[in-house]
Amino acid sequence: MRIIKRNSSEEIFNGEKIVNAVTKANNASAQQFLTQEQIKDIAEYVEYKCNKMGRAVSVEEIQDMVEDQIMAKGAFELAKNYVRYRYTRSLVRRSNTTDNKILTLIECNNEEVKQENSNKNPTVNSVQRDYMAGEVSKDLTKRILLPPDIVEAHEKGLIHFHDTDYFAQHMHNCDLVNLEDMLQNGTVISETLIEKPHSFSTACNIATQIIAQVASNQYGGQSISLTHLAPFVQISREKIKREFIAELKEMDCEIPQEKMDQIVEERLRKEITKGVQTIQYQVVTLLTTNGQAPFVTVFMYLNEAKDEQEKRDLAMIIEETLRQRYTGVKNEAGVWITPAFPKLIYVLEEDNITEDGKYWYLTELAAKCTAKRMVPDYISEKVMLKNKIDKNGEGHCYTCMGCRSFLTPYVDKNGKPKYYGRFNQGVVTVNLVDIGLSANKDMTKFWEIFDERMNLCHRALQERHKRLLGTKTDAAPILWQYGAIARLKKGEPIDELLYGGYSTLSLGYAGLWECVYSLNGKKLTEEEGKELGLAIMKKLNEYCAKWKSEENIDYSIYGTPLESTTYKFAKCLQKRFGIIEGITDRNYITNSYHVHVTEEINAFDKLKLESEFQTLSPGGAISYVEVPNMQDNIPAVLNVIQFIYDNIMYAELNTKSDYCQVCGYSGEIQIVKDEYGKLVWECPNCKNRNQNTLNVARRTCGYIGTQFWNQGRTQEIKERVLHLSNHIFAPEPTV
Repeated sequence: MRIIKRNSSEEIFNGEKIVNAVTKANNASAQQFLTQEQIKDIAEYVEYKCNKMGRAVSVEEIQDMVEDQIMAKGAFELAKNYVRYRYTRSLVRRSNTTDNKILTLIECNNEEVKQENSNKNPTVNSVQRDYMAGEVSKDLTKRILLPPDIVEAHEKGLIHFHDTDYFAQHMHNCDLVNLEDMLQNGTVISETLIEKPHSFSTACNIATQIIAQVASNQYGGQSISLTHLAPFVQISREKIKREFIAELKEMDCEIPQEKMDQIVEERLRKEITKGVQTIQYQVVTLLTTNGQAPFVTVFMYLNEAKDEQEKRDLAMIIEETLRQRYTGVKNEAGVWITPAFPKLIYVLEEDNITEDGKYWYLTELAAKCTAKRMVPDYISEKVMLKNKIDKNGEGHCYTCMGCRSFLTPYVDKNGKPKYYGRFNQGVVTVNLVDIGLSANKDMTKFWEIFDERMNLCHRALQERHKRLLGTKTDAAPILWQYGAIARLKKGEPIDELLYGGYSTLSLGYAGLWECVYSLNGKKLTEEEGKELGLAIMKKLNEYCAKWKSEENIDYSIYGTPLESTTYKFAKCLQKRFGIIEGITDRNYITNSYHVHVTEEINAFDKLKLESEFQTLSPGGAISYVEVPNMQDNIPAVLNVIQFIYDNIMYAELNTKSDYCQVCGYSGEIQIVKDEYGKLVWECPNCKNRNQNTLNVARRTCGYIGTQFWNQGRTQEIKERVLHLSNHIFAPEPTV
């Protein structure tokens, strides 16, 4: 069994340390309160409790258990002495906590940070630099920038104030990059004017530079649309044609027009291949200032094209993007593997969703890619047009910002819808499970505590808003001055973009499944549980609507992905309420509104049920189904895709895509317990457990992670059940 020290490093549990500490406190007292045998009993009981928790336990948790056991022995004066000693030591430590954490980062033994972000390698200098700066930002945020009660609520796990490691700076969360404006009207990168490109391949190269610059000036996800690259296909076509005619003229040669068009298109295809390859490989190999590849989503939406010619050109780009992602990228051993980024989203629409559709071939290719590489994910144009209606009464289909964060519909002062060039100001998440358990099955009390937590979240979100108020465009010229978000003047505050719905603030929520179960003992898959779950979701929306009307700031409900926070919340709940079956008996809580990962339910029932909750999560949400290896059963994948089109706005299929560099095994790397009870990854073929020689890709929060996860998330991955076997035809949903 391992314990987590205060500097976040891990070590083997040693019961003698408990015996020694209690013995010293006992001996220092005026009289001895406990015998040596009683002290050993305390140490053994604490070890037993820790083993039952099934995870690494923090020093603070162990000391709480020791206190409880001292009092259980009736030695109340000794317990007071022990508490006094802990308090004195905490005051001494408080002055250098940040220093110690930074030192453990440098020495690569901070287990908490190692597994905080599944797409960051904490042994790399650039990542360490970002984490070191993050520790300083967290320290400033907790000591100076946030009110004490918000900090306390964050540390107790009542809420989660996201991204405190960036809060000291005037940075926002995520955005939809206005790539069209930047490519068509030019931009400035590193004080260098970048004019409108004269070819498709150049446009792709500039796009990757923009992606890198944007990623270095905010901390969340970003999205670009391939539609904004499509006009440059025609520019390249005309350029290639001119060059080819010049070649023929130089050779004093003539060929039939049909043959000329064929050769031009062949050369154009090669350029499209080259351009798409530039985006894929540069995104994978770029390291931004926060030490990771840009967290970017590429949007593929045929109906976004302005005319039929542009639509055909866009289809060629989409086809090449899917083909290259299906192939994958080579790892250091030269083996084709699944990259984490860019994330791909493919829109399902009338002309690509049935076999007789003009672009059905793209959907077939998308299905093959999903079965092998877990992307693309799918947006249903049909459902989204119903869900995202602006004040003009018009429905719109558009991409999320990164993995799941959606903007709310917006119409500019000219009455036109606008999505690209907008952003999210930040997120605060409420732990719904804590409210449910605090109410102790009393619904009146539940809604009272719910109101208190909503007010707390509201004040925390206002802090995010105030942190951005007054920010000058000079803080991030690529965003605010040169078109990624806006084209404001130098030195101008960005305040106008923080009001009126142009940007959003996200009220996140976590653990709806466990919250409902704690209140009425029902699951979301049962009618009573579903009704209560929907009522809670509606209440969250009512609060956001109220705040928006009072402040002219757009608040929206966001289904938090909970990468590392799922473990933090679970530990906090166990500390406050103990182990409660079906609620706190695991080291994770459920993301947003999702059906619990252990629940036996078929893919179609799950998607149909979750679609009702997804509609009530307008600021961001994604549903998924867990599937086996479907590469030999693409019709079944297509069947799920068609079901998504008719039933849910945004969904994905999760499969496995792993590789062992030691023995060459390609399949599913398994999760097992080591000799200390810790969950580790192991090759089923050669038993290799070295994470440096295992390529594991899993979708955890809407995007793919490749750098492994904390113990809570690892347990969640291990316990996932399959929602689909190799059925070709979908049954009627039973929910």
